[in-house]
Amino acid sequence: MINTIDLEKKINSELTTKISSTHIKHNQVYIEIDKEDLLDVVLFLKTNKDTKFRQLIDITVVDYPESSKRFKVVYLFLSHEFNQRIVLSYLINDNEVIPSLTSVFPSANWMEREVFDMYGVDFKDHPDLRRILTDYGFEGHPLRKDFPLTGHTEVRYSEDEKKVVTEPVKLEQNFRNFDYESPWEGTKYIKEIAEKNDKKN
Repeated sequence: MINTIDLEKKINSELTTKISSTHIKHNQVYIEIDKEDLLDVVLFLKTNKDTKFRQLIDITVVDYPESSKRFKVVYLFLSHEFNQRIVLSYLINDNEVIPSLTSVFPSANWMEREVFDMYGVDFKDHPDLRRILTDYGFEGHPLRKDFPLTGHTEVRYSEDEKKVVTEPVKLEQNFRNFDYESPWEGTKYIKEIAEKNDKKN
C-alpha cells in the first residue's frame, strides 16, 4: 500500500507544472491546482496504477465574499485499492465558468447541479445543468454568504385564492410579553398558586 508521503511525492513528480501546491493534513493529501488543469489532474488520479482514485465522493464550494477570488471549489476522491483519500481544490472568481467532471465521473452530474443551485457556480459541458434543490424561479443561491437568512420570497397557502402562493418575505414581529424565568423553577403565577395551596394544607 502506498503511504501518504509517497503519494504526495508521486503526484508532484508526475504532474509537476499542473500542481500549484500540496500538503499533508489529517493523513490526507491536499492538492491545489488551476481550473484549466482540472481534467488532466483528475484523469491522472483516476487511471494511474499508483493512485487509483476511482470514486468521486463529493464536490463542494467554500464562499469567501471579501476575497478577490470568491469561491474555492473542492473535490474529494477515494482510492479503495490503497485506502487513501485526497482533496483537490482551486480558486475562481464570481461568475466564472469551470470544467465539468461528468465525462470522467458520471456521478459528478448531481453534485455539480447542487453546486450550481446552492452557489451559482456554472459548469461548462454539463449535460443537464438545472437547479436540483430549490424550486422553479427561485431567486438567488442559498449557500452564498450574502444570501439573506430569511430568503427573498416565502411560500404559503392562500385561503382566499385556494392555492399555494409565492410572495416577498414580510417579517412581522407582534408585541409579545416574554417570560424569562427558568421553566424548571416555574413561572410566578404557578409559584403563587402553589404557595396558596401550601397555606390551605
